[in-house]
Amino acid sequence: MDPVPTPPPPFPVHLVTGGGSSPELSLLLRSLATTRIVALDAEWKPRRRGTPAPAAPGDGTSPATAPAPAPPKFPTVTLLQVACRGGEGERGEVYVVDLLSVPLADLWPPLRELFERPDVLKLGFRFKQDLVYLSATFAAALGCDAGFDRVEPFLDVTTIYYYLKDHDRQKKLPKETKSLATICEELLSISLSKELQCSDWSCRPLSEGQIQYAASDAYYLLDIFDLFQQKITMEGKCSSTTELTSDSHCSPTVIECSSSGHDICSGGYLMSIVTKYSEKILLTESDTKPRSSRRKEKLKLPHNAKCKDKVDCCTEWQGPPPWDPSIRGDGHPKFLCDVMIEGLAKHLRCVGIDAAIPSSKKPEPRELLNQTYKEGRILLTRDVKLLKYQYLANNHVYRVKSLLKHDQLAEVIDTFQLKISEDKLMSRCTKCNGSFIQKPLTLEEAVEASKGFQVIPPCLFKRNLEFWKCTDCNQLYWEGTQYHNAVQKFLSVCNISD
Repeated sequence: MDPVPTPPPPFPVHLVTGGGSSPELSLLLRSLATTRIVALDAEWKPRRRGTPAPAAPGDGTSPATAPAPAPPKFPTVTLLQVACRGGEGERGEVYVVDLLSVPLADLWPPLRELFERPDVLKLGFRFKQDLVYLSATFAAALGCDAGFDRVEPFLDVTTIYYYLKDHDRQKKLPKETKSLATICEELLSISLSKELQCSDWSCRPLSEGQIQYAASDAYYLLDIFDLFQQKITMEGKCSSTTELTSDSHCSPTVIECSSSGHDICSGGYLMSIVTKYSEKILLTESDTKPRSSRRKEKLKLPHNAKCKDKVDCCTEWQGPPPWDPSIRGDGHPKFLCDVMIEGLAKHLRCVGIDAAIPSSKKPEPRELLNQTYKEGRILLTRDVKLLKYQYLANNHVYRVKSLLKHDQLAEVIDTFQLKISEDKLMSRCTKCNGSFIQKPLTLEEAVEASKGFQVIPPCLFKRNLEFWKCTDCNQLYWEGTQYHNAVQKFLSVCNISD
């Protein structure tokens, strides 16, 4: 059933396709040349183990005559999102660049110049991985010298988030960072659905949902930066550029304005923000090696090396599960999904399975196992290290092998022989794992229940709908478009005949 829908993005999106004659590409290149603040993000097709990687775009060679290229070391970036803002007060432009159709040779020079221009502030969210994949994509198509090795000045949205939350700048940032969806919800009161995050970004044409999702990830970085700039202005942290340039944290390479004539100092505070808070992303030689290669190098040990803590962990499930009636279980499957696969918990709830998440953000293994054992659950995890603790919880741990949520759901259903029926679909609250009250609410009852808690869109008032309320968190749901789309999706995933 549908929770309150996310409002449509309040900005136009330019989908950039085609070559040099494309008007959208020309508009993008003009924006890159005049922007003062730019937000960046990238998308690529999630790669599964054992499947060949897609060929790099833009090489222009014929499959019939060219030798088969070596598979790329990293996933191929197929989409680049760029949100540009020019002068003060401008709302900016948002571009979704299709790297499978735009000639990379036309895009590489202005993009490299943008990454290195000292008078343009670049925003991103954990952008280093995006830069590694983006560099590998361009290098695979245009040659090893056509990658990217730096982005500066750069400001990570995670840094902005902790500043707005009054984190002490003298202390290191927490290792456990918030997701972009969480940051947007806390700072902007905007709900970003991440359901399309693991979709196949190499398939064309892109759906409208994919385009809006990709554009939102870049656009809202600008809105978050606005909050950051407003707070600095109000607190007088950037009273003058002169004062800040004497700070020991300032980088003199960022202070200088380029000879191209772009003035980042306009508005009084932007240059001060860059000087005091920005950093830079530099890619080293080790960054060009996939993690598996680096891990293999570290794991090269002598044949007779001693491992005191070596544990022979079996990754296959060896039942019966704790809910099995043969061991006095209640017959109702219950799972606990650790922080690495919280998305799987929502999918399990959508098909009517009781799926909890850890009570704390960063639980210790013993906490997870205690919760698992006390509640009669099976702990689902991607962390193989947790398997060595499973003897403490009497075989209550299962390692999920699949990477994508749909595949993880199918794997769990098959492994534990779960019986999923159509009447169980969308029967649990996806927000808190609670159940719904048995009697549906009328529109009047739903409006009364939503006061001070939830907004019911006015367009629903004229429709004869039944509303359902979660008994735990009071979230309201109804059978809208999202509900019917979700039912069709899970009918397919669970192999249920419609």
